[in-house]
Amino acid sequence: MAVEAPPAQPRSGLGRGTALTFAIAGALTVANIYFPQPLLDAIASGLGVSGSAAGLIATGAQVGYALGISLVVPLADVARLRRLTTALLLLTTAGLLVAAAAPNLATLTVATIALSTTTVLPQVLMPTAASMAGPAHSGRAVGMIGIGLTLGSTLSRTLSGAVVGLSGDWRTAYLVSAVLTGGLVLVVPRLLPESGGGDRSVPYRKLIGSMPKLVLAHAELRYSAFLGATVFAAFSAFWATLAFHLAGPPFDKGVAWAGLFGLFSLPAALLSYSAGRLSDQRGPLYVNTLALACVVAAFLILGVHGDDSMTALVIGSNLLVYGGSCWQVANQVRVFRLDEGVRARLNTLFMLASFTGGAVGSLTGTALHARYGWTGMILGCGGFLLLAAVGLVRGRRLG
Repeated sequence: MAVEAPPAQPRSGLGRGTALTFAIAGALTVANIYFPQPLLDAIASGLGVSGSAAGLIATGAQVGYALGISLVVPLADVARLRRLTTALLLLTTAGLLVAAAAPNLATLTVATIALSTTTVLPQVLMPTAASMAGPAHSGRAVGMIGIGLTLGSTLSRTLSGAVVGLSGDWRTAYLVSAVLTGGLVLVVPRLLPESGGGDRSVPYRKLIGSMPKLVLAHAELRYSAFLGATVFAAFSAFWATLAFHLAGPPFDKGVAWAGLFGLFSLPAALLSYSAGRLSDQRGPLYVNTLALACVVAAFLILGVHGDDSMTALVIGSNLLVYGGSCWQVANQVRVFRLDEGVRARLNTLFMLASFTGGAVGSLTGTALHARYGWTGMILGCGGFLLLAAVGLVRGRRLG
């Protein structure tokens, strides 16, 4: 008697070349948020302002990105995607050029907020790529673009510092970024479908107003949002306090060493690509469990040996980056398996929850470190991870 072969998996509608292009586009555009951070001292000197005043640039970038996620990304559900991405890339390029020519800090800050609001292409590409790939391959698509975002946010700081070091002018970094961002206009829109799959007749006000209802309608969204916020809080607390920890005894290292940890953890970032494939094969819950185990192990190592061992800090940061990246991918895959017509809005809600968790984590981590030192910060992160573990167990039926 012949044995029937198992049904073949449907092929992905997202080619490898397209996925790689989306990942590169995500890396280049998310870099616009982070590349100015190592330039703040040079900007302060060039514009004749204090270092604390120049810090408004970093704050403006985060504020702008949050605004873009809240107010622009939902449009991907109903807008013509090719027109939307073209407009976003052109506006971001224009903002970078204004920033490069800014005569004073006020102009540079406004330009930064504006360009950060429109440089949300990665959050448009992520749900679009998941839809193009299809349910059986959405995890791989999310994982590929996630790698691009990790590399873009990590390497942008190093590369912008190198550009300024070679040119001697912080404005050159903005010009280079403008050229790279503008060049994407010639490639990315052509690879996208015409629309995001939602009802294009929905007015903008109704589009934004529909998001609270989505939170109530989808338990999987609430589950992923809670998980994302708790672990990202611990993740952000570590990175927010690392520079202070390295500056004190026994390390006595300069600020540049904190930036090097982004390079030290690149192996973990690259390995986290496996999270997408695992999410497709074993499900998001499996990847969440694996990721949380890595993050807990990271903080155990950091807590026991991280106060005096550089090796422990490097190992811990790699485990944290790997676990944190896998955790993010698994949560987004779960969210993107919901209603395809509202994926961009679901992604907006998920990212806002993660950003909120990150902000709480950064504030909590720095406050605990200032008062109780490294051990206090680690214990605070343990509290966030305990919440994540309880949430993971209680909601495991959601997958």
